[in-house]
Amino acid sequence: MKSIDQIKLNPKLKIMETGIDGGYAYWQPTKNTRPGVIIFSWGGGWDHVSISFNNRCPTWDEMCVVKDMFFDAEETVVQYHPANCDYINMHPNCLHLWKPQKIEIPKPPTWMIGAK
Repeated sequence: MKSIDQIKLNPKLKIMETGIDGGYAYWQPTKNTRPGVIIFSWGGGWDHVSISFNNRCPTWDEMCVVKDMFFDAEETVVQYHPANCDYINMHPNCLHLWKPQKIEIPKPPTWMIGAK
């Protein structure tokens, strides 16, 4: 995950508050969309970013922009789909990006994903 100093340099984000392991910000994808709330943290061995909009879920393209705002280009992050018994939904329009800090996330070989 990028450092808090790098995150604060992003002109697209309106940083509202930061603490010892994260903070929150507003981000407006376009002038015609409502702002989303982004919560970011790096405590407990995990890097985490969530974004939510009041009226809709973030799109894939928006999640890609958020990923680039908080993580370096070559970092791999995931959106988990947990087992039903572990599922928690605190906000119906919120999506999360996760990255463990001490291990690399396993990835399938590129030939299984598609041609470059």
